[in-house]
Amino acid sequence: MLLTTPLSTPRLLLREFEEEDWRFTHPYESDPEVVRYQSHGVRTPEESRSYIRRVMDLARETPRSVYDFAVVLRDGHRLIGRCGMRITDFEQREATVWYVLDRSRWGQGYTSEAAQALVDFGFGTLGLHRMWADCDPRNPASARVMQKLGMRQEAHFRENMFIKGEWCDSLIYALLDREWRARVSAPADSR
Repeated sequence: MLLTTPLSTPRLLLREFEEEDWRFTHPYESDPEVVRYQSHGVRTPEESRSYIRRVMDLARETPRSVYDFAVVLRDGHRLIGRCGMRITDFEQREATVWYVLDRSRWGQGYTSEAAQALVDFGFGTLGLHRMWADCDPRNPASARVMQKLGMRQEAHFRENMFIKGEWCDSLIYALLDREWRARVSAPADSR
């Protein structure tokens, strides 16, 4: 399924990537601080271009398992990051979530806003049962995003990933569809 209508939030649009978007993703993908906890290192312009092409190809697959969206400011339509998910198990209706944002936009709530739209899409439109995300414990800002989504910590795996020349821990957070429905139906001031 190719999503043709962008996901919309008060400040953002999450839309399909277009080939020339690499020009806007490359500045943050080449920032060592932004990619510090990503599984990949600093990307070259060609690596950024290749990533966008790969995402566009994955969006055309049937059944679609990867939804990786450009995060764009509604005001001015500037691309400031990406937010996505991969359905890891169709039968179990489970997906993993990720996000990355241009450093100049950190601390303004954009990541949580984009990720919430993605979680709402996953549970509300795709009918997923469980959505999860992981982060390095040294990245508390990412853990806070997961907590804002209503995810709870399920695990702390020690040295389970060898990334960029070192063994790293992972925190696993998850949310179930019934937990999401309870949050959605709760009054806004109680969330």
